[in-house]
Amino acid sequence: MDILPLQEVSCTNDLLPFTATRGVLDIRMGVLTLREKWERLLGPNNAALTEDPNTPALPANILPTRALAARIREEFSRAGGPLTQAAIDRIITHGRLIRYPWHIFQHNAEAIIEDFEILTAGRHSQPIPSSVQAVNPESIFIEVDAKLSNCILNASTGPIYIGRNVEIMDGALIRGPFAAGEGAVVKMGAKIYGATTLGDFSVAGGEIKNTVFFGCSNKGHDGYLGDAVIGEWCNLGAGTSASNLKNNAADIRVWHPASGGWINAGPKCGLLMGDYSRSAVNTTFDTGTIVGVCCNIFGQGTPPKYVPDFSWGVAGTVVYEWDKALRDIANWKKLKNQTLSEGQIQRLKHIFDAL
Repeated sequence: MDILPLQEVSCTNDLLPFTATRGVLDIRMGVLTLREKWERLLGPNNAALTEDPNTPALPANILPTRALAARIREEFSRAGGPLTQAAIDRIITHGRLIRYPWHIFQHNAEAIIEDFEILTAGRHSQPIPSSVQAVNPESIFIEVDAKLSNCILNASTGPIYIGRNVEIMDGALIRGPFAAGEGAVVKMGAKIYGATTLGDFSVAGGEIKNTVFFGCSNKGHDGYLGDAVIGEWCNLGAGTSASNLKNNAADIRVWHPASGGWINAGPKCGLLMGDYSRSAVNTTFDTGTIVGVCCNIFGQGTPPKYVPDFSWGVAGTVVYEWDKALRDIANWKKLKNQTLSEGQIQRLKHIFDAL
């Protein structure tokens, strides 16, 4: 099989703020990123980005699945070489495009179910500890070195995947579909509904529903978060809550930075927060709020429904000073024994300079 060409130029702006700091293929849904899914489905290096506008290519924001991979192999076999535009068009009709940020949580359940099957096929789970109450245990998979104690895992509504070195503390209540990546922590008494993903080294507490944490982010305390996407290196202060449903049950309109207009996201949409952003204790977010990259939200009142990149304070009108922003990110990374790379600094500087 030839290398599957992927093209991300046409979809990058629609997926802001998450594509401001990463490529489309590094978006996490289910357990894995889109890139990791392709590697497992087609093999390493068998799918690659192309910048050639004349090369027929699959959009990078299509959700990889086993069925889609089978269709791709079928089209390659039929073509006997590089895929034609007609072949690409046929493949797209069998896939799901993740066009806007809210599609990440809207389709996270199917992504968890798909990744669960991919990751656990032909493998055996670690034993479920005797102190853990498990419902539908055949749909629970625990990787090595995970620590679970006196919690409830209910997989009757979807599978539950517990990654390496994950800790699920006493009294946590978890309903599937649910996935916790390596080193993630679920705090005592947390209430988590599907379809929720905790990316690697994320921390979850309070009440959470249908939310994707990309990785290394914290919601460690009480407060509600539902139908949401949280980027990397974010921190939600104690008591932070985000509305995901209007009190008149009408559809929610979300700001679309690329077009400068509002787009209907459906009846439920909570917080969409870009990388390196934080909220102070007891912050309240309105339905369908977008928070950009590297924002420090604090002060009285509700933040606006669109908080631009590098905002300082609650109003979204003051710019976070570059040196302070970099210092604060470094401090948060230090808490998880990591540092900012030169590449990450340059990408953030590009965003900052464009303000």
